[in-house]
Amino acid sequence: MLSPVFLAHGSPFTIFENSEFTRFLNRFGQAHRPRAIVIFSAHFENEVTTIAATDAVHELEYDYYGFPPEYYQVQYPARGSTIVASIVEERLRRHGIPVQQKYRGIDHGVFPIMRHAYPEADIPIVPVSVNPFLTANEQLAIGEALRGLEQEGILVIGSGFLSHNLYEFDRDPESPPRAWAAEFIDWIREKVLARDIASLVGYETIAPHAKRAVPRAEHFVPLLIALGSGSPDKKPRVLHDEAIKHGSMSNLSFQF
Repeated sequence: MLSPVFLAHGSPFTIFENSEFTRFLNRFGQAHRPRAIVIFSAHFENEVTTIAATDAVHELEYDYYGFPPEYYQVQYPARGSTIVASIVEERLRRHGIPVQQKYRGIDHGVFPIMRHAYPEADIPIVPVSVNPFLTANEQLAIGEALRGLEQEGILVIGSGFLSHNLYEFDRDPESPPRAWAAEFIDWIREKVLARDIASLVGYETIAPHAKRAVPRAEHFVPLLIALGSGSPDKKPRVLHDEAIKHGSMSNLSFQF
């Protein structure tokens, strides 16, 4: 089953964690062996949808600060695929979506989770940027342009977080869940499982505590892209769910 997924990507601490979440990622990788991965990371932003095309081993973007030295020495030698990048570009252009190819390395929305899912780094990865300022319908349209890639053995991943407010992030992972975060995440879970596109498109105005949970949309839009890329005839399902960590962060992940 290679149908598109939205994966929470954890924090940089995920790189070396042995946790409920990383064990899930390991099981996911064992169950899903695509010929290539196309991944939309919240940490790769561009105004124009940008495909990081290469056949070489990816560079790593250590796009985090204040961590111990080993976090800046970790390696993940996955290669890219210019063939898959061209497939993605052609599909986006066919749907009238502006797109370009410009190389950028993989960031911490990609390599921490891929190290647990595919520790051998033997599956080509094609990173694609997000633009948090597009409308929800435009995000869905990007996903829709890629619908059916699983038939070519290509797994589409949206990598982000449903709730991402670092001003209300508690460094203690076992801090009690904040009520507003739980209400927002419960609402998203309900609407995704019902494939209630109209509600999800309007989440900014109708979801409870939306502005608090999503003060900036870069971590949320990978969900909409992954949702759009899934078959409308297939019922979404929860891939992973666990208690909210750090007061407001959820590792809730879906398959479409």
